[in-house]
Parts: sequence; C-alpha cells; structure tokens
Amino acid sequence: MAKNVTVGTVELRKEAINKAVKGFALQSYKLKQVCMIESSNSWKETYYIETAADLTGGAGSAVKGIPRLTDFPYGEVAWSKASKRHEKYGMEGQIAWEDTVTSEIDVIARTLLRIGRAVAKAVDDEIYTQISTASGINTVAAGAEWDAVTLSDRDPIQDILDAQALISIQNYDPYSNTYLLLHPTDYKNLLGNANVRNAGQFWTDSVTKNGAVGRICGLTVVVSNSITSSDKQAIVIIAKQACTWKSAHALSVHTFIDEGISWRVRAWEVGVTQVTNPDAICTITGIRV
Repeated sequence: MAKNVTVGTVELRKEAINKAVKGFALQSYKLKQVCMIESSNSWKETYYIETAADLTGGAGSAVKGIPRLTDFPYGEVAWSKASKRHEKYGMEGQIAWEDTVTSEIDVIARTLLRIGRAVAKAVDDEIYTQISTASGINTVAAGAEWDAVTLSDRDPIQDILDAQALISIQNYDPYSNTYLLLHPTDYKNLLGNANVRNAGQFWTDSVTKNGAVGRICGLTVVVSNSITSSDKQAIVIIAKQACTWKSAHALSVHTFIDEGISWRVRAWEVGVTQVTNPDAICTITGIRV
C-alpha cells in the first residue's frame, strides 16, 4: 500500500538533503578526476607496478640482427608488488530545529555544503599525498622560480615542456588526457607570466569544472588547495593511467531528523589510492621563492 507524504515530511526532506550533499561533494572533488575509478569489495588491495622501460635483448643478444638458426633474445617484464588498506572518510553535522526556522542565514544549506566539501577535500588530500610521494616519481627542477625577482628568468612553459619530455622518455604519452596540478598561488604566477599571456598556442581557456581552469601545452590545468603550498611544486600527471581510486563504498549520505529537536546529516566514503604507474607523473620542483 502506497504511503501518503506531504510537503515538509521526513521522506521528502531526506531525499533532498542526500542529493544536496552529494551534489556539493561531486563539485568539490578536484584531484579524484585524475584517477581511474574502480569498485572493490576487499578491505586490503594488492596491486603491481610495472616497469616502464622497453625490453631489450641485452649485451650480445640484441633484438635487431638475429643470426640465422640462433635463439631469440630473452625479454622479461618486471613488476613490484604493493598493498594498501581502505580508509573511511566522513563527517556529520547537527542542526538545532530552532536554527532551521529562525536563523537569518540558511544554516541547512551551509551545513550541507561544508559537510560535502569536507569529505571531498579529505579524499583529494590523500590522492595528492600518494601522487606526490610515489616511488620512482620523475622530477625536473624549474629553470627559475615562477615568481623570480628577475622577470626574464621566469619560464614556466619550458618547465612544463621539460616535464612532458621526461614522461615521454619513460614511454608514456603526456600529450593526451594529461593534467597540470597547481596550488592557487602557483596558478596566479603561471597565468601572470608574460610568455603565457602572450602565447595563444600554449594557453587556451576552458569551462571551469571541478577546479579545471584552462589548458596549457595541451594539459588541463587544475587548481586545488589540496596541493600543499609549502611543497612549491607543480605536478604533471596522465589521468586515468598513473593512479586508481579503489572505491569500497561510494559517497553516501544519511539523514536523522528528530522532529522539533534537531536535524543531523552524515556523509561518508571508503576507498584507497593506488599509484600504479608512477612514471606517468612528473613533479616540477622549485617553482616558488
């Protein structure tokens, strides 16, 4: 038998709150978009990191020029094993019933926004930590800081091209579906650079979405506070290839409403970051004084 509901009942409000929190969170994820998203039903995740170098036959046994009636050179792919456990991310907020009907600001909307954003940022923070500390990660030193006192020394375009070249040398394609991850301060220095402003072939605008603010040298630029300011670095990363977000439980929301007393909203997510191809990442160091 169908249950009748009216405007303002728990059922209708709960559905709206769930959608609102998830909507806020999805808009706040910035670094998760560079990961391949895969579901998981295990608490411990084991994965293998494959070496990027091309196989060779070794000294005296080259791939090219095999003599007649001789054995083929032997090649063997190598992997290193890694394991991680899932982590739970979550937050909840409680709003007094009186505040929902008498406050001069929309306390419900603000609480939903901040809860959704908190979960999203915690996930993004962890993704950045794993990306920036991955074993075997490539690094290039900036020719000069992007905010160097001597204006003519600043050359972020060359630094970005150097990072792309290093990834390419590792046998990955850094010219397709690749991102440049920046802290807001470094984005300011990048966009304020005269070479960038005056070189249309390097910089193009793009619709702002999930922190994506434009493209440079074929890279989608993403600006996020999850990029640690004190690191003074930028990261070039091939999206969906360098890392994976294993999701044991997607973002969920539950609402508890005690009529006349309070509203309580809880949001949580369970997952883990795997950097499966660290050579598809390059860090540009020393970009700020």
